[in-house]
Amino acid sequence: MIHSMTGYGRGEASNADVTVVVELKSVNNRFRDLQLRAPREYMVLEPRMNGMLKEPFQRGRIDAFVRRTSRSSSAQVQANVSLAQEYARVLSDCAKSLGDGVDTAVPFSFIMQQPGVLSVVETEVNVIGEWGVVETALSVAIADLAEMRGKEGEALQADLTKHLDVLRRGVGEVEAVTVGINERLRQRLEARIRRMVGERFDAGRIEQEVALLVDKADVGEEIARLRSHCDQFGNALLSAEPVGRRLDFLVQEMNREVNTIGSKASEHEISSRVVELKSTLERMREQSANVE
Repeated sequence: MIHSMTGYGRGEASNADVTVVVELKSVNNRFRDLQLRAPREYMVLEPRMNGMLKEPFQRGRIDAFVRRTSRSSSAQVQANVSLAQEYARVLSDCAKSLGDGVDTAVPFSFIMQQPGVLSVVETEVNVIGEWGVVETALSVAIADLAEMRGKEGEALQADLTKHLDVLRRGVGEVEAVTVGINERLRQRLEARIRRMVGERFDAGRIEQEVALLVDKADVGEEIARLRSHCDQFGNALLSAEPVGRRLDFLVQEMNREVNTIGSKASEHEISSRVVELKSTLERMREQSANVE
């Protein structure tokens, strides 16, 4: 079963200290492009997270958003007692030196407001200890994303199969209208020459010209290759491996054969069907671009 490159996944996990939420968004890309946005504390874990994302996904741009919420404060307030004592001593000495009438008692709140007495210190996060929570949340998000890409892939497979059936019928119609083209070319060429020169013409020369026109208008090889490409395309749709690039290539090759048939077309019936084939191939190209 094929997989789409578009989808969304979410995972969440917690322990007594922290809650981690992981969101994954995937869109089309020719290659695998991982964009991880995680808290600064998890910088050391990024190689592990990237490794988990690479394993199940071969193509597509995947944006991963990791959020960390601590259940307790990660900051501590610390007091520099010796500095507070120094402030108190200096203030008291200054008050005494100013003489009578000055209150030498220094308010405690005033001392605590002085620079450097109180400071806020961020506590170090035990990142390795939180890996189990991160791994669980990421695993759930990956499974969620993979499931959605699988469901989208089922829809793509059904749509591409439908277009492939239309293409095969179109190829069969082109092949059918080419039956008897040699005789029709001969008749048209003979009628044209009769209008130009009357009955005085060389029948052998006409046959030579017809042979040249038929050789230029023969699309048998193109039709055979188109059928082969259609079979390969159908087999790829049933593959369990990522086949997006292969489908892209096959659509390009089929389009090349259809263009060649169009350039060789000598009858309106063929030209009109070539237009329909191109239209179908364009739809297949658009859808194939979504396949992993």
